[in-house]
Amino acid sequence: MELGIGMFGDLTFDKQTQKFQSNSQKFQELIEQVKLADETGIDVFALGEHHRPDYAVSTPEIVLSALSTVTKNIKLASGVSVISSADPVKLYQDFATIDLISNQRAEIIAGRGSFIESFPLFGYDLKDYNELFEEKLDLLLKVNQNENLSWEGKLRTPLQNQTVYPRAERELPVWIAVGGTPESVLRAAKLGLPIIFAIIGGMPKQFKPLIDFYKENYKVYGHDVNKMQVGVHSHTFLMDSDEELLENYFPYYESQMNRIGKSRGWAPYTKMQFQGGMDPEGALFMGEPNKVIDKMISTIEMFGLTRFVAHIDVGGPTHKEMMKAIELYGTKVLPEVRKALA
Repeated sequence: MELGIGMFGDLTFDKQTQKFQSNSQKFQELIEQVKLADETGIDVFALGEHHRPDYAVSTPEIVLSALSTVTKNIKLASGVSVISSADPVKLYQDFATIDLISNQRAEIIAGRGSFIESFPLFGYDLKDYNELFEEKLDLLLKVNQNENLSWEGKLRTPLQNQTVYPRAERELPVWIAVGGTPESVLRAAKLGLPIIFAIIGGMPKQFKPLIDFYKENYKVYGHDVNKMQVGVHSHTFLMDSDEELLENYFPYYESQMNRIGKSRGWAPYTKMQFQGGMDPEGALFMGEPNKVIDKMISTIEMFGLTRFVAHIDVGGPTHKEMMKAIELYGTKVLPEVRKALA
């Protein structure tokens, strides 16, 4: 069982100046935060890709490369790499390089992403949304598995007897991230790839049929069940008490939900929604440590997970608050979760 954290590099918004913090400041803070995560025994760090003014990270591979030099044990993953609008060959080269620098700690978590800014930015047509993902995933897996490669698809020029350099000294772990569509779940099961579900709303138990669907089809397609890996990625934050979290962290979360919701036609986010998510049946792993411990254990056991990733920077809380949340997660929550699961 692996217990990790995830971030998107949310920029802290200063209500007085009405400006986001600088990207340079955020990167320095992020390096300190992941160093602490490594020191407290957190297993995995996953970093997302976005191309928006409220997120600092558009190139997870470059940031992960920097992090590889200041950490020792923590796995360094994208979370996600939007492969539909990326070049799979270049993506492999980048992560092979990180893997070589980090002593085999790099992982690719591939997904479609929940934002579409990267498509026009890199010259892709949204009408090819599904086909781009399938074709580029196929190429990424082929490059990962074959030192010398000939490959042909519909949406890029073919490769003829090519070797991609540098080569990682192992086959890189490639996970598939899904939001809840059966087609995506079935694709991962057919390919025998590890899967991670983004559960950020509603009730986690609603995902049980999809997770069971993955496990059943993983077996149907002849893959070794001993190698099956299933993860969940959920919004998480820790403070010393629920009251402190509602007073100090909720405004960050509310602001981010409303920023995203404004472009998607959502109703304004409410404290009642937030508190509902914090309930035992809700999708937010937030509050004081004991409450989060119980919820994590319950969720891990319900789904039979091999990985849980706590996404902890939604809304851009301050560096001090992030460091405290990571400390509580690494020193208070994880030991108790591991003890219970053992």
